Amino acid sequence: MTSPVALDPELETDAEPVKGEQKLEGRSPGQLMWQRFKRDRTGVICAVVVILYFVVSLAAPLLVKLSGTDPYTLYGQDPTYADKPILDQFGLPLGYFGGVSGDHWFGVEPQYGRDLFAMLVYGMRTSLFMALGVTVLLMVTGVVIGLIGGYFGGRTDYWIGRVTDFFLSFPQQLFFIAFMPVVTAFFVDPREETPTYFRALAMLIVLWLLGWMSMARLVRSTVLSLREREFVEAAKVSGASPARIVRKEILPNVVTPILVQFTYSLPSTILTIAFLSFAGVGFVEPTPDWGRLFAAAANYTEQDPAFLFFPGLALVIFVLAFNLLGDSVRDAFDPKSGR
Repeated sequence: MTSPVALDPELETDAEPVKGEQKLEGRSPGQLMWQRFKRDRTGVICAVVVILYFVVSLAAPLLVKLSGTDPYTLYGQDPTYADKPILDQFGLPLGYFGGVSGDHWFGVEPQYGRDLFAMLVYGMRTSLFMALGVTVLLMVTGVVIGLIGGYFGGRTDYWIGRVTDFFLSFPQQLFFIAFMPVVTAFFVDPREETPTYFRALAMLIVLWLLGWMSMARLVRSTVLSLREREFVEAAKVSGASPARIVRKEILPNVVTPILVQFTYSLPSTILTIAFLSFAGVGFVEPTPDWGRLFAAAANYTEQDPAFLFFPGLALVIFVLAFNLLGDSVRDAFDPKSGR
């Protein structure tokens, strides 16, 4: 009688996983995406930077209160602050680098003496949340139109495509400048000052009308490839309604391009809003805005180039961080597209 052969521990298939080895069984696509994203140091750093910008924007009133300034007071002309002169006889900031001091952390504006730190954080608040609202509206509109055109096809897709082509034919930058005064003139007497809330609403309408097309085309092309897949055909055979198929089968599979497109669209929208204010058809005095800071800096560049430094640096960091974050999100969802 032969004795039983002892099994080699190294050959046992039911052994515990090697230390440090990660078990991927049972994880959802979202969990796998999050694991990949956390390993991307660039993406994590950029996410922290972007979150910090939004926190600063939300906390703008508190930060300005801590600095002891506000974005509206003309510190260089208000007699109340005559005992602390901050401008010379030519209207240029006293001191170094645009008047940076303990009272004015980023310096002051030439001619008027407004605090640049207060103007910047409030300008970020205006631009970021305006751009966030516009981008969300663009994404929702583009997704709905793209889903309808891509799923139903035929004449529906044809006419949606023609409408999309019509809006794409407009030269956006020129149309922004030309159409903004027209929108405000319909509702506001040219002899009266346009309220800030109405300017914001007019910008939202113009940016929405001319910005949803790229999202709609992206979603449409994705849905066209998905509607012929086996799981969609199986849902049709089972008697599921089109609304349920779109909501349960197709929409979850277009989340990835939607999120990636969102991370690219938000900084682009911020730059567009800044462009409108720079061109004089967006936010105007005295509303703090990123674009208006650049417009003011264009007048002071020769005498006080330091005035442009902090707004320009803040905008470059934010746009760069958000674009790199978009690359990291894309790579986390699709590791085959890794950089």
